[in-house]
Amino acid sequence: METTVKLQQVSKSFGKKTVLSEVNLSIEKGQIYGMIGPSGAGKTTLVKMIVGMDTPNEGLIEVLNTRMPNLSMLQQIGYMAQSDALYNELTGGENLRFFASMFKMGKEEQKQRISYAAGLVNLTNELGKKVSAYSGGMKRRLSLAIALIHDPSVLILDEPTVGIDPELRQSIWNELMRLKNTEHKTIIVTTHVMDEADKCDMLAMVREGRILTSGSPEQLKRQYQVESLEDVFLQAGGQQS
Repeated sequence: METTVKLQQVSKSFGKKTVLSEVNLSIEKGQIYGMIGPSGAGKTTLVKMIVGMDTPNEGLIEVLNTRMPNLSMLQQIGYMAQSDALYNELTGGENLRFFASMFKMGKEEQKQRISYAAGLVNLTNELGKKVSAYSGGMKRRLSLAIALIHDPSVLILDEPTVGIDPELRQSIWNELMRLKNTEHKTIIVTTHVMDEADKCDMLAMVREGRILTSGSPEQLKRQYQVESLEDVFLQAGGQQS
């Protein structure tokens, strides 16, 4: 299988605080790779470094065989941060057009991608409203649409479904499955939600900056001889937060 994302002996500190320690990961093309762990485990720092927004103190990170950080790779990566980075005084549609303009797309393709992304997150009828009038859930949905706007090869989603109702959460996951199965995109998801973790092809359980264990959901349940991922996480030395 083709490796899309590779981390070798990655460590990161902020001052005297070690946030990540000797992390090794290999993520294959067409996988949904989940990272689960309590708040402060280091998941967000990890995905920021994969995107190229931060650099490790030690170790190597490659995305699509390119060492990160690398500015040109932003055309290939879609990133949804844990906190929404939106322009509140612009409408939803203006936000989508602004972010679309940052990528190499013709006008017609831009229109098609905006229509697709807005429809996916059920915001088509809300694009004329200012983002300052959006609820928290609507802002999360707009952030996801922006991450998908340029049809990236690698999609990195940090807690993507927080504050989103169950029905829409299901439709988003259905689309993630379609992107994986029909377009062979690589999708990295951080989550606290165990039923979402069960949908991933592979999981890394992160605690205190280290990978406690990794494998497919079924492999992990067999390894720890339990029936749920929550029990795996507890047995591996973590605790849900």
